[in-house]
Amino acid sequence: TFKNPRKGAIEKTKMRVSLACAVGVVVCAAARFLAPLVAMRCRKSGKMQLRLSPVEMELVARTEEYVKEEMRNQDGSHDWFHVDRVRKLARKLCALEGHTDHLAVELAALLHDIKDWKYSERGEEEGMEAVGKFLTAQKCPISAIDKVLYVMKHIGFKSELGYGKGLKVTPELAIVQDADRLDAIGAIGIARTFTYGGARNRALYDPAIKPVTNITQEQYSKKNRSEPTINHFYEKLFLLKDRMKTKSGRRIAEARHRYMEEYVSR
Repeated sequence: TFKNPRKGAIEKTKMRVSLACAVGVVVCAAARFLAPLVAMRCRKSGKMQLRLSPVEMELVARTEEYVKEEMRNQDGSHDWFHVDRVRKLARKLCALEGHTDHLAVELAALLHDIKDWKYSERGEEEGMEAVGKFLTAQKCPISAIDKVLYVMKHIGFKSELGYGKGLKVTPELAIVQDADRLDAIGAIGIARTFTYGGARNRALYDPAIKPVTNITQEQYSKKNRSEPTINHFYEKLFLLKDRMKTKSGRRIAEARHRYMEEYVSR
């Protein structure tokens, strides 16, 4: 009996294709099954895998270099390392809160202190203008620029003293603001507070100058304030725990708040 070798080869090819298709189906099904589990594990651990495209990753890298250059001469309370800690905390909150706009959060965390009003002659508007120009030049998506600028405008304690509870708190603002405030309290917050006070040549403590209770935006905004550094704990830092916007931020803030209270009470 004559056997066509070509027919046998065709049959083998068909079998390989069928096997490959079956493997593909299994892999896809496994991916659909595992993806929610991986996401849940990330939320529980607070570890976030950045979901950014190669173009977005390049944008983030250029933004890092821009921020490092802009902040190279600032004191240790508001330097690049503060920004990097805020960025890492924002990533953690993103994972814990299940937020998915990683690009906007990453950029807002990196850029939130550019030309901060405490260091700028023109105030907060100078920082927003600089960041808007930078991101536009980098061809950043307009939607991301809008979110970043919104965070920059409203992230500060001074701003919150002005708008109170009447502001729309976007997910990006809640996450980056909480991250920034978490770096303002606890052990690192204590170190940053005295670093800033020293840079401004303020006294550590003066019993004759009492902290301002229910401080107003106008009072807080005065750059020439000569109040001792210890007053800052009572005027701002002890208030931050109850002003956290995310559930995860409030939880993390508890231990840091207690550490500050214990430190100051001694």
